[in-house]
Amino acid sequence: MPSTDHSVTAPVIRPMRAEDRPAAIAILANADPWQRLGYTTEDWDRIFAPVPQNRDTYVIESDARVAGIAILRRKFLIGDYLELLGIAEWAKGRGLGSRLLTHIESLVFARTKNLFACVSEFNQPARQFYARKGYREIGPIPDLLIAGATEILLRKTMGPARAESMNHQPLTIPGD
Repeated sequence: MPSTDHSVTAPVIRPMRAEDRPAAIAILANADPWQRLGYTTEDWDRIFAPVPQNRDTYVIESDARVAGIAILRRKFLIGDYLELLGIAEWAKGRGLGSRLLTHIESLVFARTKNLFACVSEFNQPARQFYARKGYREIGPIPDLLIAGATEILLRKTMGPARAESMNHQPLTIPGD
């Protein structure tokens, strides 16, 4: 008798493992903005050799499959930098990108006050996604990845990096 259990397992977020490499490459190689920016399977193969080095890399699994990936670089400016957030086409629209981003933010904001990211100027869905999540567009970075394309630097903050406020006391120079 066929099973009538059609339950879906809850998404799981965990550090990326070497065996996740093919799924991560497939997600990114077949997605915009990466295709539009000229990234190829060979580029991703080189980046994921076997996992990105000196980065915190996480995957989100849904239905026992890798559905998304996030790559985080620590100590960027006065905070951390989300280098990449990608969700598989088959998994979009299910809230997995939001879950993965929330997980990354919980890690980052436990140790620092700022999380930065970049989004391609032409990538309106990503810009809207990050705006809904509280990211502010800081400014354009022309020709960062390829000539003619502009990336937008984003920032989400929990406040200034330093707790003290400026007391606006005049600077005194010894000997004056």
